[in-house]
Amino acid sequence: MPELPEVETVKRTLNQLVKGKVIDHVTVNLARIIQRPDDIDQFAFMLAGHTIQGVERRGKFLRIILDDLVLVSHLRMEGRYGMYASTEPVEKHTHVIFHFNDGTELRYKDVRQFGTMHLFSPGEEFTVPPLSKLGLEPLDEAFTLEKFKAALAGKTTKIKAVLLNQSYVVGIGNIYVDESLFRAGIHPEQLANTLTDEQLRDLHQSVIETLSESVEVGGSSIKSYVNGQGEMGMFQHQLKIYGRQNQPCLTCGTLIEKSVVGGRGTHYCPVCQTIK
Repeated sequence: MPELPEVETVKRTLNQLVKGKVIDHVTVNLARIIQRPDDIDQFAFMLAGHTIQGVERRGKFLRIILDDLVLVSHLRMEGRYGMYASTEPVEKHTHVIFHFNDGTELRYKDVRQFGTMHLFSPGEEFTVPPLSKLGLEPLDEAFTLEKFKAALAGKTTKIKAVLLNQSYVVGIGNIYVDESLFRAGIHPEQLANTLTDEQLRDLHQSVIETLSESVEVGGSSIKSYVNGQGEMGMFQHQLKIYGRQNQPCLTCGTLIEKSVVGGRGTHYCPVCQTIK
């Protein structure tokens, strides 16, 4: 599933590709992608004639800003956007097509069919699900150590499970939780409410650094992720712990172990990451 760096990269790419384009009409080939409104004809009718003003991000969600509407798009497992000429053949698993008045098209392709789209009036998207329940943005200036501590305060579950919960901090998925915890030297099974002030400070910093470094190289292409121009991310070449089970730790040389925490495959170094 695309995590914050990948969605941020898609956002930046789409801003280059579609900002200022006018939607002529919309084709929906798979109705269940459209969650709001629940009528695909109404969805298409509402979007026709609107200009894309820009693309923003909230957590792992894209916010496509139009004249007086906001389209909230969640890529989920394998959703992706791509720009095409209207004359190009439509590929399999293309579920939504935004036809622009200049002869180009923004196509949404999703092999797993888990992606969603919600249409709102501006500002309304923050008051109801899916965006209303999201937590802190880790790349915002407002993501201070004090707010991070407050979000984790009193949580008696394992720190990895807490970080994966999007109602506390958004955008950090399995890859970046493992990488952040390794960088901070924290065992993924340590209970969140037992973290010391020093550990919280280190973890706060490692989350920011890990996500920022990934954004700079376009995210991680572990499975099928590409940006809106079909380009792969490169952060997978910088991963220090994720996917490296039974390989030597880059810090101490101990073999990296893999377990399951919160139902997710979890990579850690048994020497560098101990429960304190």
